[in-house]
Amino acid sequence: MAKKSAVERDKKRARLAKKYSSRRARLKALAKDEQASPEDRFNARLKLAELPRNSAPVRQRLRCQLSGRPRGNYRKFKLSRIALRELASSGLIPGMVKSSW
Repeated sequence: MAKKSAVERDKKRARLAKKYSSRRARLKALAKDEQASPEDRFNARLKLAELPRNSAPVRQRLRCQLSGRPRGNYRKFKLSRIALRELASSGLIPGMVKSSW
């Protein structure tokens, strides 16, 4: 089980990323716009830098939804390899069976 503080910090980052996503997208589009004046582009970059660092989606960590484990996760299931195996072995994931050949 992961530390509760690490899981909560990641949840906070997800909330912030959602909150600032529209503002961040607008500023990034303005900063990349070739038609805008250099002053406007520069000001957009300054305002983008003023946003909270944790509001950037790249700072989020993919964690297991059950255990909070940060490594060895399957994106499709949002579960760690350990939790996925336990659920699959108990038959709780439809269509997934233990391989044998």
